Amino acid sequence: MSLLEVRDLRKVFQVPRGMFGRHVDVRAVDGVSFDVMPGETLGVVGESGCGKSTLGRTLLRLIEPTSGEARFEGRDLLRLKGRALKEARKGFQMIFQDPFASLNPRMRVGDIVGEPFAVHGLAKGEERRQRVLGLLERVGLRPDAYHRYPHEFSGGQRQRIGIARALAVLPKLIVADEPVSALDVSIQAQVLNLLMDLQDEFGIAYLFISHDLRVVEHIAHRVAVMYLGRIVELSPVGDLFARPVHPYTEALLSAIPRIESAQRRERIILRGDVPSPIDPPSGCPFHPRCPYARENCRTVVPVLEEKAPGRLAACHYPLNV
Repeated sequence: MSLLEVRDLRKVFQVPRGMFGRHVDVRAVDGVSFDVMPGETLGVVGESGCGKSTLGRTLLRLIEPTSGEARFEGRDLLRLKGRALKEARKGFQMIFQDPFASLNPRMRVGDIVGEPFAVHGLAKGEERRQRVLGLLERVGLRPDAYHRYPHEFSGGQRQRIGIARALAVLPKLIVADEPVSALDVSIQAQVLNLLMDLQDEFGIAYLFISHDLRVVEHIAHRVAVMYLGRIVELSPVGDLFARPVHPYTEALLSAIPRIESAQRRERIILRGDVPSPIDPPSGCPFHPRCPYARENCRTVVPVLEEKAPGRLAACHYPLNV
C-alpha cells in the first residue's frame, strides 16, 4: 500500500501581465501523479524552474494547491484544515535547501530542534531536553551544540540541525528539497549517508528533490523527471540511468561528467532554451527541443503511461522499449 498517493496535482500562479490589471496563468505544477511507498526514496529531477520545489511545498501545504489529490495514509492532505492538518503534519516534514535561511538566527539550537515537541505537545521540560540531545547526537553533533546559535556552525552542521528538527516527530515521509546543493562535495556525501542511515533505522520515505543526477543516482530507488511542471518519465533508478525512455532524460544523462570512459555518453546538445511556462508550446512541451520530434508531437499532448514494466513516460516515440 502506498504511503503517499498524488493524483493530478496542479498549482497555477497568476502573474501580472500588461496594463489594466491583466493576469496570465503560470502552470508551475501541471497534472502530476505518482506514489511513494513506505521506506522508499523517490527522486525528483529536472532543470531549474521545472516545478520541483513547488511540487514539494504544495504537497506539504506550504503553498496551497489549485486542484488535485494528495493522500497520505489514505487521508487527502489537500482537504485537511486546522487541527486535522496540524495532526497530520506529524507524519511528514521538510528539509530545506538553504541551511542558513531555514534556521532562526535568534534561537538556540536546542530550541530549534525542540520546537516540534512543543508545537505538537510531545514532550516538555527535562524530557524534551534529553530527546533533543539524543537527536543532536544521532545526526553527528556534540551535546554543546544545544546552547549555541546557528551562526556558530558550518553549512553542513546547519543542515544536520535541520535534519534533527525534521526527525523530531518521527515522520514517515520527509520532503528533502535540494538538501545538499549548498554544501561542499565531501560534506554532501556525509549528509547523504546520514539520510540513508536514518532511512534504514526508522523506515522513513523521502521525496528527494534535486537537480544533481549523480546525487539522485546514489540515494533514490525510483526517479521522476520533470519538465515544465509535468512528469515526463518515472522509472526505477537503475533502469533510468541505463536505458532512458524519454528523450529529455537521455539528454540530461548525457550531461553527467564521467571519469570512466566506458560510462561516458555522447553529449546531446538540446536546441533552444526551456520554453516559458507563461507561454508553453502546444502538444508535447518538449517538442521544440526534441531531436526525435514528429508532426503529431506538435499538436497532441502525450500521456504519462507505462511503456515497459514499471517504466512510465509521456512520449509518443519512447526510446529503449
